Amino acid sequence: MTRQPSPELLQRDRSALIVIDMQERLMPAIAEADAVTRAAGILIEAARHLEVPVVVTEQYPRGLGATVDAIAGRLPNDAAVVEKMTFSAARNHDFGSLIDAFKAGGRDHMVICGVESHVCVMQTAADLDAEGCTVHIVADACGSRAPASKDAALARFGALGISRVTTEMALFEWLEVAGTPEFKAVSRLVK
Repeated sequence: MTRQPSPELLQRDRSALIVIDMQERLMPAIAEADAVTRAAGILIEAARHLEVPVVVTEQYPRGLGATVDAIAGRLPNDAAVVEKMTFSAARNHDFGSLIDAFKAGGRDHMVICGVESHVCVMQTAADLDAEGCTVHIVADACGSRAPASKDAALARFGALGISRVTTEMALFEWLEVAGTPEFKAVSRLVK
C-alpha cells in the first residue's frame, strides 16, 4: 500500500515559493547576506526544476531598488514580481490575488524566504497563516540587519506554530525520492 506523505511535510504540488524583498539597497545591510542569497537562489533553482511557482516581492522599489541580480537572474520566466508598500505582502491586492489562485489550485503550502525576517517576512507569514495557509519559513534563506532580530523572528514563528525549515529540508521534502532525473538536478544544487 502506498502511503501519503505527512501533511507536516512540504509537498511540491501543494507549494509556492515566496521570496520577500531581496533588493539592491537592502541586501548590503543584511547580516550574512551572501549566505541568505545563496540559499534563496538554491530554492529558486529547485522550484524551477520541480515546477513550484515562484513569487517575488519588492518593497518600495523606487527607494530600495529592484531584486538583486543574484536572485533575479535565477527566476523562472513565469515568476510573478509584486511591488508593494505594505510590510505584509498578504495585504497587497496583487499578491493576495496570486495566493487566492494558488489556494484554488490546491497550492496551500507557502514556502517563504527573504528579508527582513522580523518585519516583512514575519508579517507576511503571520497573515498567510491566519488565512489558512500552511506556512514554512526557510530559516537559512532569511535574514535581518541584526542577527538578534532574525533570532527573535524565528522564535516568534515557533510561538505562532509556523514551521521553520532549512533549504535542504525544503528541497528533499519536495523531491520525496532519490534516483530520479529531478533528484540528480536538485541534489547538485546543495553539493
